[in-house]
Amino acid sequence: MGKPLIVVLGAGLGGATASFEIKAAVKDRADVMVVSDSDTYSFVPSNPWVAVRWREPEAIQVRLPPVFAKKKIGFTSVGAKRLHAGEKRLELNDGASISYDYLVIATGPDLAFDEIEGLGPQGHTVSVCQTSHAAAAADAFDAFVEQPGPIVVGAVQGASCYGPAYEFALILDTELRKRKIRYRVPMTFVTAEPYIGHLGLDGVGDTKGLLESELRDRHIKWITNARVAKVEAGLMHVEEVGEDGAVKKTHDLPFGYSMMLPAFRGVPAVRNIEGLTNPRGFIIVDKHQRNPAFPEIFALGVCVAIAPTGPTPVPVGVPKTGFMIESMSTAIAANLVAVLEEREPTAEATWNAVCLADFGDGGVAFVAQPQIPPRNVNWASSGKWVHLAKVGFEKYFLRKVRKGESEPFYEKLALHVMGIRKLRF
Repeated sequence: MGKPLIVVLGAGLGGATASFEIKAAVKDRADVMVVSDSDTYSFVPSNPWVAVRWREPEAIQVRLPPVFAKKKIGFTSVGAKRLHAGEKRLELNDGASISYDYLVIATGPDLAFDEIEGLGPQGHTVSVCQTSHAAAAADAFDAFVEQPGPIVVGAVQGASCYGPAYEFALILDTELRKRKIRYRVPMTFVTAEPYIGHLGLDGVGDTKGLLESELRDRHIKWITNARVAKVEAGLMHVEEVGEDGAVKKTHDLPFGYSMMLPAFRGVPAVRNIEGLTNPRGFIIVDKHQRNPAFPEIFALGVCVAIAPTGPTPVPVGVPKTGFMIESMSTAIAANLVAVLEEREPTAEATWNAVCLADFGDGGVAFVAQPQIPPRNVNWASSGKWVHLAKVGFEKYFLRKVRKGESEPFYEKLALHVMGIRKLRF
C-alpha cells in the first residue's frame, strides 16, 4: 500500500499556510497535494493598496508551482468542481478525480454579490476582495479622480470581514488628500455593524472610540445597522434598521465611486452536503477543526462555520482571517500527525485575533485573545507605527510564501515572548 494522501483544497492564505505546515509535520508519513483554481498566491491584505495604485498586483503575488515543487507538495490549478465526501473523492473541473485519505478544506469564501441587486464588479460597486477586483477598482478610481463626487464605502448585511472596509475608506481619504481633491469628495461609511468598531467581534478594546474618532476627524459620515436594499448606477438605497428590527429610516446615497464588502458563503464545490456544511455552505467543524460527520475532513479559515457573537438588528458575521487562520493550520497539522499515528486528535486552535488595519498615514492595531468574547486579552491601539508595521508584515509574509515556510523559529519565539499562542494548552 502507498502512503496516505492528504489533499488541501485551496491555495490562498489558509491553503498555502496549511500545506507548508502539514508537510513539515507529517514528513514522509504521508503525501500532500494542493488543489487550487489558480497557480498564483495573492496577499489579499494588500488589495486596498492595489486599488489606489500604491501596489501593482504582481508586487503582492507569488507563483506557486515552483514553491510547492521545492517542498515536494503536489499541485494542480485545475480547480475543484464537486466534493463527493461519502466517496472520499474530489472531482476536478477537467473531469478527473482525486481520491484522498484526508482532506483539508481551505477554499476561502464565495462572494455573494448576487444577493443584492446591483452590488459588486458586475454591478455598480467595486471590490477589494480579490486582487483582480482591486486592479479593476484602481482603473475605476483613476476615472473617478478626473471627475470627483461622493464616495460610499462599507460592508453589507451578512458580511463577516469589516477591517478592509475601514482600511479602504481611510486609505481613500489619505490618497484624496495627497491629490488635493479631498474637499470635493463627500464620504459616507455604510455598515451592517450595530456600532462603529464592532468588527463582527463586539469590539476589541476601544475600537469603537478609535474608529469613530478616525471617521470624525476625517469628515466621514456613517450609517450603522444598515441594510443595502439595492444599488443603481450612482445611487445606493440603504435601510437603517432600529433595535426592534424595523426600518426606522431610508437613505438614498448618491456616489461617484463605491466599494462595499459582500456577504460570504461556501463555494459551490462543497455547498449542500448534508453533515458537512451549514445552510450558508460553511464547513461544520469541532474544536479540533474536524468535521463530525466526515472525520477524515478538516477545515480552516473563512470557509469554517462560526456562530455570530450575539444577536444584532442586521446580520453581522464573524471574521475568520489572518492569525486565526494560522492557528487553525497549526492545530490541523498536529491533529493529522496524531491521526496518522492512530492517536485521537487533541490540538485546539486558540482562534486569537491579531490585526493591523492600515489607513495609509496611520492605522489601528488590535489583539483579541480569544477572538470571541469574553477574552483574556482585549487590546487596541492606533498610530503611524501601524502603517509601518503593515508594510513590514506584507514583505515578511510574502517572503515566507516564496520560501514555502509557515512559521520560522524566530516568529514562533517572538509570538511566545508576546504571549500570543496558536494552540490551547
